[in-house]
Amino acid sequence: MAEFKVIETQEELDKIIQDRLNRQKETLEKQFADYDQLKTRNTELETEVGNLQAAINDATEKAKTYDGTISDLNAKIAGFETANLRTRIALQNGVPLDFADRLVGEDKESLTADAQRFAGIMKPVVPVPPLKNTETPKGEGVDGAYKSLIKHINLEGE
Repeated sequence: MAEFKVIETQEELDKIIQDRLNRQKETLEKQFADYDQLKTRNTELETEVGNLQAAINDATEKAKTYDGTISDLNAKIAGFETANLRTRIALQNGVPLDFADRLVGEDKESLTADAQRFAGIMKPVVPVPPLKNTETPKGEGVDGAYKSLIKHINLEGE
């Protein structure tokens, strides 16, 4: 080790302290030499993180919009499928198409049961054929009626 030297003047003390401060400064400059570069890189990364966060927010909003659209379209599809099922069941059970949308139920079995009950209430009316025409044709009067009666009797006799 070096021998201890007594400091006798203020200039000697200032020189020793200045040497020590210069060595410390060099050490710190070496240690933090890339500080400006790191600071610049940090600013770049913060900008990039901000841009990526904005992109994430945009993508999230678009995804919410798409999810809403998909759920709306699925609801429409379900409505069309239910209407189609009601129409098929109404046709199968003899319910008029005008009343197909009045069938109640969530699945095929409940809609079929309702259609059968509804068809039971609405029994089809079979038209009764008209009886024999007993009216005389226009313009023939009583004589025409006798002639057609005689003609009819003659046809039955043969």
